[in-house]
Formats: sequence, structure tokens, C-alpha cells
Amino acid sequence: MTMIKARPAGSGKKARTAFTAGAAVVLLVLLVLAAKWLRGLEGVQDFLGEYTGHSTLPEGAPVGLPAWLGWQHFLNGFFLQLMVRTGWLVRTTTRPAAYWTRNNKGLFRTKGAPKKISLDLWFHLTLDALWVLNGLAFMVLLLATSQWMRIVPTSWDIFPNAVSALLQYASLDWPLESGWVNYNALQVLAYFLTVFVAAPLALVSGLRMSPAWPKNTRRLNKVFPIEAARTIHLPVMFYFVAFVVVHVFLVLATGALRNLNHMYAGRDDGGWAGVALFAVSLVVMVAGCLMARPLFLRPLASLTGKVSR
Repeated sequence: MTMIKARPAGSGKKARTAFTAGAAVVLLVLLVLAAKWLRGLEGVQDFLGEYTGHSTLPEGAPVGLPAWLGWQHFLNGFFLQLMVRTGWLVRTTTRPAAYWTRNNKGLFRTKGAPKKISLDLWFHLTLDALWVLNGLAFMVLLLATSQWMRIVPTSWDIFPNAVSALLQYASLDWPLESGWVNYNALQVLAYFLTVFVAAPLALVSGLRMSPAWPKNTRRLNKVFPIEAARTIHLPVMFYFVAFVVVHVFLVLATGALRNLNHMYAGRDDGGWAGVALFAVSLVVMVAGCLMARPLFLRPLASLTGKVSR
């Protein structure tokens, strides 16, 4: 009698992963070839000649990136990677290692007993609060220094220039980088979407799902049900992850030394200062991830509540 061998556990998942990866590579190759073909058409060449990929900035727009923007860039990245990590743990962990219960005293005293939440959720909410405070400081500085002009579309030519920049990226003949003076139109739209759309959506949907949301506001809860918040929150997290991956790749692939100097050192040259600061920031981020575990979080959480198993 012929014996049928059982397939190893996980082989189907590995096959699907390999197929997905292969399909993605084929799709990317086809996209590059299609973009190169389009760029060979006379009409497309005329379009690229008229729209270079950079939209016109308003008069009086600042040149260069101030030092505070470098600090904001690091803090946003630091908080974001921890928020994504803790948010995913909250979503996927079935048996948390520890729980936290808020001290019911002081200005935030409530009538009922405080709700017990996982230590991961406590850390996630704490990071959210720090991220929001950092974001408010960013908004104030953005308006006070007129840097908003560099990431807010102010002309309708932003859209054809964004199409031009996208076609140049897709064909691997990338648009001329001049981030110290003017981002290309696709960058402007991406930064605008991230700062003024994705971040507020993450904040509002996260607040709706948090214990801080008022429970007795029936009309407000009907307008913005918790199911809608859950539908929004996870895709926004995936957007942030995709944005960071693409952003880091393009920073390193389109002139790493100059780009890192722009972002971290506040200077426009090809020196190594930005690389050094970037390396330090990576060390701090990795250290933050390694320390984001109950052993180190329990003492911090105990300052504002009771930690239990």
C-alpha cells in the first residue's frame, strides 16, 4: 500500500509567501518597463518638459531646514516605531504579561473604579500622548517659521508635477533632488497627507477606542461609532509603516549623505555629520525597543497606577 506523506507544517504558508514575493517582483519589473515605454512617447516627453516634478513655492518660502526640524524628525520616528510595535502587541496578544490600573485620585478622579488595561496598552497610550505633544510643538513651529509653505500644496500645478515625479521614479530616472530648497510635488503631497490627514486620523480613531473617550455621549458615539474607529486605525498604521519604508529607501538611494545632512544636521553639503547623527538616532531607537518590555515598564507604570498580573 502506498503511504501518503504529510506535508510539513507551514510549507503552505512559505509557498504563499514565496509566490507573493515573486509576483511583487514581476509586477515591479513590469511597472518599470511600462514607465520607460511611456517616457519614450513624444507627448509624454513634452509633458515632462513642461512639468519637471517641482511645483512653484509661494513667495517668501524659507530656504533650508532649521535645527528644530531635525529634532522633530527624530522624535517622530522614535515615538512612531514604538507606537506601531505596542499597537500591534495590543492587537495580537491574547494573554498580556501584566496589567495596569490607574490611581483614582487627583484631578482625574472618576466616580467608578478605574478600568484595568494591559501594560502594553498603557505604554501605547503613553506614547500616543507624547507623540501628540510633540506634534503640537511641530505644528506651532511649522507655522511660526513659515516651513508649512514647503509641505502644503499652494498651486494647482502640484498635481501634474506629482504625476511627472511619479513617472520619473517609476522609470528609475528619478527627479532632480533639491530638498534643501523645494521638495518635488510627490513629496509635498506625501508629507501633507502624513501630517495633516493620516496623523489626525490616527489621533481621533485612537482616542475613540481608548478608555479616555467619554462613555455617556450617545449622540457623539452614534456619529463616530467604535467600529468606524477600528476600521480607520489599522489601515492608518499600515500607511505610516509604508511611508517610513519608502521614505527611508529614497533618502538612502537618492543621495544619502546630503539627505541625511538635511534631515539631521541642518546643512546642505556632502559631509558625514548627518550620517553620524542618524547612526546615533538608530542606536537610541533600538535601545527603546529593547527596553519596551515589562521588566523596564513596570517601575514607570507604577508611578501612576497599580501594576498586576
